[in-house]
Parts: sequence; structure tokens; C-alpha cells
Amino acid sequence: SFSLTEVAVFIKRLRRKTDLSNMAKTMRTVLNSNSKVTVLRSDLHAVIDQGFLDVPGNLFQKKFRNPEELQNDIELKCLNDLMSLLAPSTDIRVLLNCMSSNLEAFVIQPSRSKEEFRKLASDFQLRWNFLLSAVSKAMTLNYADSFG
Repeated sequence: SFSLTEVAVFIKRLRRKTDLSNMAKTMRTVLNSNSKVTVLRSDLHAVIDQGFLDVPGNLFQKKFRNPEELQNDIELKCLNDLMSLLAPSTDIRVLLNCMSSNLEAFVIQPSRSKEEFRKLASDFQLRWNFLLSAVSKAMTLNYADSFG
């Protein structure tokens, strides 16, 4: 018999797979539409270039413009790389591979132990979620056409 913990973990994994599958379907719909991709790119660049992101000391803009410093902020580099690949008819696997390569280079390879990996991974996830929330908030507050 299974413990409740094993069942809970299994259910969590299933939910995650379902969420990822739904996100992939949504992204494919966006990526297959020239107008949607164009508007999304334009809106992303607008919130960044105009400094609308709610990040302390406008850290995002300073880092975004300096490639050397960008290396120190993995999540900013990941967003920049994804935006550079965002084009009509981009295969979603290209975006996933880009993210995967960055995580391999900046989170997995630098980890010398399981504990260090956990720390680097959780730090990245926290900052990535914070950054995406800031982008989403900026797009909402500025009535970006692509939001939603």
C-alpha cells in the first residue's frame, strides 16, 4: 500500500504535467499567430524599455543593458534569451531548449553538491517568479494589448 505522502507527490506531478501541457497548447496558439507574437514582443520590450517593471532601484533596466552584468542575473539572461528567440512560428521546443541550456549552465553545472543545487535552484525559481510577476503586473497596469 502507498503512503499518503507518495500519493500526494504523484497527484502533484500529474497536476504539473497537466499545467505544462495546457501552457504548451496556449503557447503554440500564440506562436502560430504572426500578429499575436508581434504584439507580445512589442509589449515586452515596451515594459522593459520604459522602465515600468517594479524592481527595486530599477535593477532590471540597468542589468538588461549591460551584457557582462547580465551574466550575474540568470533570470534576466533567460528572459532576454527567450525574447530574442520569440518570433512568429518559433517552435516551442526552441524556447524550452533555450531555457534548459541556461539552467544547465547557470544552475546545474555550478552545483558541487545536492545542497548547493537545491539552493541555486530555489533561488533561481524565486527570482524567476518575481521577475515574471513584475512583467505581468507592468503589462496589466499599462493595458498591454497582449496581456491575457
